[in-house]
Amino acid sequence: MTNPNRQGGFGGVIYFIVAFCLGLYFTFASVQGDYGLFRRVQIRAELRDLTAERDALAAEIAALSNKTLRLSDDYLDLDLLDEQARDVLGYIRPDEVVIR
Repeated sequence: MTNPNRQGGFGGVIYFIVAFCLGLYFTFASVQGDYGLFRRVQIRAELRDLTAERDALAAEIAALSNKTLRLSDDYLDLDLLDEQARDVLGYIRPDEVVIR
């Protein structure tokens, strides 16, 4: 009649399908997930952009800091003083020619 030692092959198939589906899920998660390869590439590109923006803002801050220093009472910029004296008071040097 039936052999009691014979095991069904249906359990092995289900085990293989479950293992295969888990393998697919973890492969998909490692590539497309929140911590996957594509997200890592996106974060690195964003890091490059933000670093460039940070460097540009640091240069702008340095320029504004220099201008602020030049406006302070403790600093005297002779070129700026000369330019303002010429503009406001109408001063010219003896070796210059003024064309109006």
